[in-house]
Amino acid sequence: MYFIALATDYDGTLAHDGIVGRSTFEAIQRLKETGRKLILVTGRELPDLKRVFPELDIFDTVVAENGAVLYQPDSGEEKTIAPEPPAAFVEALAARGVQPLSVGNSIVATWEPHQATVLEVIKAQGLELDIVFNKGAVMILPSGVNKATGLAAALAELGLSAHNVAGVGDAENDHAFLRACGCSVAVANALPAVKDTADLVTAGSRGEGVEELVAALMELDADLGRAPRNGLRIGVDQEGGDIQLRPTDCVLIAGSSGIGKSTLATAITERCVEGKFQFCVVDPEGDYDGLDGSVKVGEPTAVPTTKQVFDLLAKPDTSIVVSALAVEVDKRPGFFAEFLPKLAAFRARTARPHWLFVDEAHHMLPKPRDGASLALPGELPGTILITVHPETVAAGVLKMVTAVLALGPEAPEVIRTFCGVTGVEPPDGLASPDAEHVLFWRPAEGRLRLVKPEMPRQSRKRHTKKYAKGEIDEAGSFYFRGPDNAMKLRAQNLMMFIQIAEGIDDRTWEHHRRQGDYSDWFRTQIRDEELADETAAVEVDEALSPEESRQRIAEAIKRRYTGPADAPDAG
Repeated sequence: MYFIALATDYDGTLAHDGIVGRSTFEAIQRLKETGRKLILVTGRELPDLKRVFPELDIFDTVVAENGAVLYQPDSGEEKTIAPEPPAAFVEALAARGVQPLSVGNSIVATWEPHQATVLEVIKAQGLELDIVFNKGAVMILPSGVNKATGLAAALAELGLSAHNVAGVGDAENDHAFLRACGCSVAVANALPAVKDTADLVTAGSRGEGVEELVAALMELDADLGRAPRNGLRIGVDQEGGDIQLRPTDCVLIAGSSGIGKSTLATAITERCVEGKFQFCVVDPEGDYDGLDGSVKVGEPTAVPTTKQVFDLLAKPDTSIVVSALAVEVDKRPGFFAEFLPKLAAFRARTARPHWLFVDEAHHMLPKPRDGASLALPGELPGTILITVHPETVAAGVLKMVTAVLALGPEAPEVIRTFCGVTGVEPPDGLASPDAEHVLFWRPAEGRLRLVKPEMPRQSRKRHTKKYAKGEIDEAGSFYFRGPDNAMKLRAQNLMMFIQIAEGIDDRTWEHHRRQGDYSDWFRTQIRDEELADETAAVEVDEALSPEESRQRIAEAIKRRYTGPADAPDAG
C-alpha cells in the first residue's frame, strides 16, 4: 500500500448536519481493517465532537480545534499543542457583542459577520492571531496553527509521512492540510476553490464522497499516487518533457563499470531530499559515504544491526545509507535475504522508506546457483536496483522491474539482456546514447526514450575505503600488461597500484605512462578528476625520468587517499 492513512474533515465531508451516516461509518471501518490508519481533522472542539460522534474511537488520532489539539481515542490522552487564547481578547469580543462565542483550549470561534469586529480587536491588542474561515464559521487561532500543522503533529505521533496520506475535505480551512497530503480529494459539495486545487473530486457529496474515496483507495491505491508531486524527476526527454519515476516503480539502473550509475543514483537521492521522501541505500562498496541528506549505519569492520537501521527509519524525516562494506562478497546474498523481509514488513506498516536503493544488486539479489529460488516479496515498489551485470540478477527480481535506465555504449545490450531474462519484447530503435544521455524504457508502455538526466549537485569524490584499500571488480581494475602484452598484473585498488608500480620494470611503466593509461584509469574508473589531471601532466612531461614520474603519481595518490582511508568519511 502506498496510501497508509486517510485524513478526513468532519463537517460537510464525513458528516452531514453533524451526523455520520451508517454506510459511511462502515466504509471507513472497512478501510481500517486493511491496516490503514484513520485521522480525523476538524475545527470542532473536542467535547462537542465527542457529543455528536460517540464512535470517535474508530480513529487512530483526532486533530481538533483546527490543528490546536491532539486526541488519542485509544488512551484518552488529550494534548494541546498551541497557546490558549488571551483572556483579554475573549473578554473584549464578548464586550463588543460577538455572539455566539465559543472558547476552546486554543481556538476562539464565532460566525460571520463578526470577522470585522474580531480583526479590530486583534489589531487593537497587537495580537499574533489568525482568522480562519469555514463556510460561514469564523475561527481565531494562534498564528501558524492550522489543520496542516495539526496533521503534521498527528503523523509524527503515528510515525507516518504526509506523502502516504490521502486527505479529503470541503471548505476553506481544509486547503492547508489537503496540500500537505500525497493525494488531496474534494467531495462534490466542496467550495470551488477547494475543488480547483484537489487532485480528485468525488462524484458524491459528503459521506458518499468519502465512501467513493475509500473504494478507490482499496482498489486503486497505486494509481492514486501518480500525482506529479509524488514522483521523482530524473531529467528531460528529447521533446523537453519531464521524465519521472513513480512511487510504485521498481527501477533497474545498469551499464558498464564506471559509466555513471552511482552518479545517477546520487542525483535521484537529491530529488528525494527535495521532495522530503525517505530513502534507504544499501551500499556494499562505500560508494555513498557522506551522501547528502542521509545518516550512515555500519562501518568497514562492523555490519549494521537491524535495530540500528529500523530505529533510524522510524523517523520519517531520516534517510539512511546501510554500509555493507563489512559483509564479504559471498555472504551478501544471505545478508540481504535476512534484511529484505524485515524491510518489507516495516514498509507494510509505514509505506516507508519511500525509495530503496540496492547497489551492486547482482551481489545482493543474485541468480540462484544451486537451483533454490530466493524468498522474494510479491513486488518491490519504490526500489532502484543498480548493477553492472543485470544478467546475473535473479530473474524473479528483474520481472518486477517497471522501468529501465540503461547507460553508456552497452545500453542497448543491457536492455536486450533484460528482455532475454524476462521474456519481454525489446523496444524498437535501440542505439547507444551519447555521453550526456541515457536510455529510459518502461516495458509496459513500449516507447524508448532518450533522456538527459539531471546531475547531482553534491561533489562525488570517490571514497577511499573502496578505492584506496578495497576490492574493485575485475572490469574496473588496472592491469599492467607492458608493450608486448606479456603481463597481467592486476591492481584492484590504489594502494596495490602503487605497490605494483614500484616493482615493475621501467619499460612497462613508461609504456602505460606514454599512452596516458594511468590518468585514463583514474578518470574513468576511480572517477577522480583532480587526480587524473595531475597525473596527465606527469604523463606528458618528457623531462621526468621513470622513477620521478612514479614518485609524483604515488605522492598524488597518497596525498588524496592514504590519510583519509582510515577516516569515517572520505569527504
